Amino acid sequence: MSTITIGAPVRIPGWVKDLASFRRWARSGAFPDHGWISHLGGEIWVDLSMERAAHNQAKGAVNGALTQLVQQEDLGSYFSDRMLLANDDADLSTEPDGMFVSHESIDRGKAILVEGDQALEVQGSPDMVLEVVSDSSVEKDLEVLFDLYWRAKIAEYWIIDVRGETPRFEINRRGPSKYGALRQQGGWVRSRVFQRSFRLVRTVRPGKLSRFTLETR
Repeated sequence: MSTITIGAPVRIPGWVKDLASFRRWARSGAFPDHGWISHLGGEIWVDLSMERAAHNQAKGAVNGALTQLVQQEDLGSYFSDRMLLANDDADLSTEPDGMFVSHESIDRGKAILVEGDQALEVQGSPDMVLEVVSDSSVEKDLEVLFDLYWRAKIAEYWIIDVRGETPRFEINRRGPSKYGALRQQGGWVRSRVFQRSFRLVRTVRPGKLSRFTLETR
């Protein structure tokens, strides 16, 4: 098994050989509590780089808005980053920047939280995942996970990239062989999962700090 490391090295136990052993490590007290460490299709990816302010603010805005929507409408459960996702079919264990699991997916057994409130990971196929692209995650978010999330049968893959002046906000819908970006109108794009249209708006505040708002209609 190969390891791809971005940033300072991290010690991976020698007994971590496959997805099952990686998941045991990830759920143990020995797993690092900082950085981003994932098992992606037979490779361990390690990213210990720091988040930039715009990345952090965009992620927080989207996760906050979706958490509020899911709770108000009682749609299911929304998880911000630091919650594991594991899927055997995709040979995948990772921490998305956000993910949504509907009541229906839980009832049908598509997504499982074995220990309820004490669960450390979602097993199976959530309805939606979010990744916010950074300089260190371009290949992972735009290539590797495009394939693995599709193999995991996740209906929507949301991608946000705020490294440029104009934010990139994209909802990709799972098709028969790959994801396809849903059409936008005036920056608005409709999610079939949430049955809402969304757009990401950026305003620049004093100190050249960006503020992001996920608008919903």
